[in-house]
Amino acid sequence: MSRRLAALGEGQLRQRLRGTGLTLRLPPFVVRLQSDIPRVARDLLLLYADFELGQDDEFVDFHLAVRYDRGLYALWHRLAGKRQARFSTDGLAAFTTLPATQAFHMVEWGLNWAVTAHAHQYIVYHAAVLERGGRAVVLPAPPGSGKSTLTAALAQRGWRLMSDELALLNPLDQRLYGLGRPVNLKNQAIGLIRDFARDAVMTKPVPDTLKGTLSLMKAPDEAIARVREGATPTWVIVPSFEPGAEPRLGPLPKAQAHLLLAEQAFNYDIHGADGFDATADLVDRCACLEFSYSRLEDAVRVFDELVAQP
Repeated sequence: MSRRLAALGEGQLRQRLRGTGLTLRLPPFVVRLQSDIPRVARDLLLLYADFELGQDDEFVDFHLAVRYDRGLYALWHRLAGKRQARFSTDGLAAFTTLPATQAFHMVEWGLNWAVTAHAHQYIVYHAAVLERGGRAVVLPAPPGSGKSTLTAALAQRGWRLMSDELALLNPLDQRLYGLGRPVNLKNQAIGLIRDFARDAVMTKPVPDTLKGTLSLMKAPDEAIARVREGATPTWVIVPSFEPGAEPRLGPLPKAQAHLLLAEQAFNYDIHGADGFDATADLVDRCACLEFSYSRLEDAVRVFDELVAQP
């Protein structure tokens, strides 16, 4: 029987991360992570406690590491009390260094990058996915649209969180899959979700990032327990947060929905004609809608009414 991450204490987890690495099953992938930064272990235990540990000799899809930066420049930061962290994959450094306070967010960003760069068995869209009754809603949206805030609210009110950032479409069975990973919240959204869902498990906010203040919300227990389950795409809804607006759900032309999904796909061009056909099939089978809102309670009510329709 597989053990879960929660079976490790923080001390043992730190030891593994500093050594050969922690193997973690994040279906449909297996990840090996290394880190010498204590907050990575703390946030892993908080957000991924219910995920299965992998075996040391298990095939691993992605080898990731987030470690303190080294060298003379790093020493200057350390003496100034502002240690830097660096992300690497397969032993090769990637991206710029960032303050070590952002180390766990670097793990999340790095995993997103690894999936989008390598998981071409799926068509990967930058979109949230939630499921209810076997039917999935896809929420593609540009930054600032309120997508993650809406996703977090729905996940706390009976919708199964499949993904906040990466929608995985299997072109063979035309079903959507997710990873059950945390929801990334920014700035005012952090307080909104704390007030909306008092039981939500969230990391301590990290200020002064390039995206402002960040916090991660743990996926609800059901989302993690059912992480391997796919869902049938049923709706494509483009959300838009508009202060003071009454909730409004209206039609979105299918050609516009296809174009938006294509723009938000990380590997659409790699799939070529198959990517076009799979996205066209997805759009054809879904109701395509635009949704504007200002209050989370109103948004949840509208989505609940939508799923109640046959």
